[in-house]
Amino acid sequence: MLKRNLTAYGFMCAALFCFAFFAWYPIVHQFLLSFQQTNFVTEAEWVGFDNFRTVFEDPAFGTAWLNTLAFTGLALLCGYVVPFVVAIVLNELRHCRAYLRFVVYLPVMLPPIVGVLLFRWFYDPGPGLFNQILDLFGIPGLAWLDSTSTALISLVIVSTWMNLGSATLIYLAALQNIPSDLYEAAELDGAGLFKRIRFVTIPQTRLILLLMLMLQIVATMQVFLEPFLLTGGGPENATVTVAYLMYQYAFVYGGNFGAGGALGMMLMFVLLAFAAVQLRLTREEKM
Repeated sequence: MLKRNLTAYGFMCAALFCFAFFAWYPIVHQFLLSFQQTNFVTEAEWVGFDNFRTVFEDPAFGTAWLNTLAFTGLALLCGYVVPFVVAIVLNELRHCRAYLRFVVYLPVMLPPIVGVLLFRWFYDPGPGLFNQILDLFGIPGLAWLDSTSTALISLVIVSTWMNLGSATLIYLAALQNIPSDLYEAAELDGAGLFKRIRFVTIPQTRLILLLMLMLQIVATMQVFLEPFLLTGGGPENATVTVAYLMYQYAFVYGGNFGAGGALGMMLMFVLLAFAAVQLRLTREEKM
């Protein structure tokens, strides 16, 4: 039996090694790092909970969490709902469906940095595309990234655009697995489009909706690239997120890797709590 499955065990061991080295080892190392003071040059010093105290006493700590939660909430309104609506529209179409799927998925094919820098030009207060469009309608231009009232929502728009395609295709695959008999029965009962969505589409895709909700929360609460490239956490810390604050601790504030690790552990435990809730809801749905 062992010889017959030796090849399979070999592939499994290689996968487990990669997973342990690139996933579990960094988690364990970060856990230890959160209780140490080190610059990765001299020997690490064990400082206990001092790093956590440093993080809690930082005035930017509360701001970073509030910004992260606000970004997550706005991203759920846009990046969670919009792809589902687009998938329903594509599923209802009878012509050009393949072409439109390609168009929707096209932003995902761009490297994330390219997509973010593209929007940096869109948001330019001078020759930027968005302000040029507003000017055509006689509307004054906006300081998209330089105003505390528009900076965060501007980042949400970028994130939604870059991730729209993958979420839409996942929803579309789930919609196409719904038996057509259910829609035919609903149409015979006189149900229109919105009633079909309410009583057929949403109940039949409830599990995938819960899964995508969890993935959306986990991804948006770790947002880093958009504030790093577009705003640098500004203006007035309006776009400082937890992940960006971790970066500042490690690479801006004199190499305080321990404080960055402590903040990372806090974020991990928050995400674990969300994951536990999602697993509970998924289990109840299956039952």
